[in-house]
Amino acid sequence: MPEHSRTNLRKLLFVLPNLFTVSSIFCGFYAIVVLSIGEVSSEDFFKAAVLIFFATFFDTFDGRVARMTKTQTEFGRQLDSLADVISFGVAPGLLVFKWGLSTLDLLGLIIAFIFPVCAALRLARFNVISIRGGTDASKFFTGLPVPLAAGMVVSIVIAHNRAATEIVHAGWVGVLVLALSALMVSNVKYRTFKDVGFSPRNVAVFLVVLAAGLILAIQVRASFALLAYFSGYIALGILEEIVFFKRRRQERITAGDGVAAIVEDTDDEEIMPAEEDEEVWP
Repeated sequence: MPEHSRTNLRKLLFVLPNLFTVSSIFCGFYAIVVLSIGEVSSEDFFKAAVLIFFATFFDTFDGRVARMTKTQTEFGRQLDSLADVISFGVAPGLLVFKWGLSTLDLLGLIIAFIFPVCAALRLARFNVISIRGGTDASKFFTGLPVPLAAGMVVSIVIAHNRAATEIVHAGWVGVLVLALSALMVSNVKYRTFKDVGFSPRNVAVFLVVLAAGLILAIQVRASFALLAYFSGYIALGILEEIVFFKRRRQERITAGDGVAAIVEDTDDEEIMPAEEDEEVWP
């Protein structure tokens, strides 16, 4: 293969994962447009929720495509975070406000606004940990991942639409949104399942979970199976945090001691003073 052809192919491979990310942004943007034009109907809520769900699909595969093609870049990492703020922060926040919190007026607006704020904080923390070389994300996420929090909101809206009822309890929706927001910025650990191998036991567990979802989808509705999966994942993280609370608390204390030791080692190093007009953030 000619050298210029290999160069063009390499450039295309670098663009490919970013196309998935841009597709996620488009889905989130389109959902915002659907929710912003004219009187929003129940079908519009359903359409916006499905668009955000498709955004999670593209978000899931952009990183995998980058790893498969060995084209991971810092640019792609930052673009992915910005996409998540739009598709899984702003779009679900607007959706949940229009769908279930608008009757609470200003209070509903504030609750809905907390969701994208916590999503942005969660993503910023993840980026900082990654830049500092944190390895914890190989087995666990610290805090509920933003796409999964958005997925929980989306699954509830879809299930409510398929239940063919117009009743939305704003109080319970507000509690749910605040709980999801708190979980995103919490220290609750959620499994990434990246360390799960293809052992007979793991395959059996996967098949049982998949079969349970299919049975639920056939007997009730597919939308309720989606809700059950998201709810189960969120509940699993909370349950493990309760069961392993003492051990994880000790791990955090040990990690804090390690950071303190690093700071003490740098006390004797020369620190360049900041410019007079430069703001220094902790």
